[in-house]
Parts: sequence; C-alpha cells; structure tokens
Amino acid sequence: MSSRSKKLFGIGAGSELAPSVRAFRTTLVLAQKLRYEMDERLRADGLTTQQAALITAVKAMGKPSLAEAAAALGSTHQNVAQIVAALQRKELLAVEPDPADKRRKLLSATNHSSAYWRERDAGDVAAIDDWFADLSPAELETFCELAERVIERVGRD
Repeated sequence: MSSRSKKLFGIGAGSELAPSVRAFRTTLVLAQKLRYEMDERLRADGLTTQQAALITAVKAMGKPSLAEAAAALGSTHQNVAQIVAALQRKELLAVEPDPADKRRKLLSATNHSSAYWRERDAGDVAAIDDWFADLSPAELETFCELAERVIERVGRD
C-alpha cells in the first residue's frame, strides 16, 4: 500500500484508528484501487467494472428484471437503467418485455457478450492473480471468508 494512502486514510500498521474503522477504510481503499485497475483494463473496449459486474450478475441470474439486477448490484434502479442502456448500445445486453407482465423488462446477456468475455477471461484472470499474488492460497481463503462474513452482516435488515 502506498504511504500516501496510509497517511490520507490513517491505515496500515500502527494505525491509531479503532479496528473496525481501520478495516472499513482499508477495504474502501482496496475496493477503489481494484476498481481503478479493472477500469483501466476495460477502458480500451469502452467498458467499466460496473458494467462488467452487471453482465456477470445478469448471466448468473438468468433473465432478471431491472429491479432484480439493481438489487443484486446494491445500486439504484436509475443507475442500473443507465448502465443497461450503455450495454445495449454495445450489444452486450438485451432487454425484452416479460411475457407474464409486459410492463416489466427482463435482461439477458447476448451471444456477442459471451464471445467478448471468452476472449478476455484468461487475461483478466491473470491480472487478478497478479494483484493477489502476495497472498498464499490459505490467506486468500481466509480473506474471502472474513470479507463474506462482513458482507452478510452489512446485508442484514
């Protein structure tokens, strides 16, 4: 971690922050750095990490509604609608009326999207492997388990 980030956010070894505040700020800095790096990888193709996340969620959910996709991303309906419009223009997402409720729109990944990601996946996975290369497999497992526990707690109503 850069000494600038440590100083700006009060994180790193020897931090005087309460442990939970330090963990929050460390997570925030990590998320910002990871998103920036992935945005840089996707920029040449005119995509963002948020757009890629939406495509990932849509593929995993099958044919979700816009509201379901927004909930999955933890974002607003309006924000996701803007992302969907951009992905439609790029022919990476399709929007169809729900046969059961014509007012509702369903999202699906296109064949073009599947082909695009097949070409990218190996390079993106290699980059992600590099970003986490200083952690052992056991440390990565612990990292995921701990982060998932926090995600579950934050998600509780």
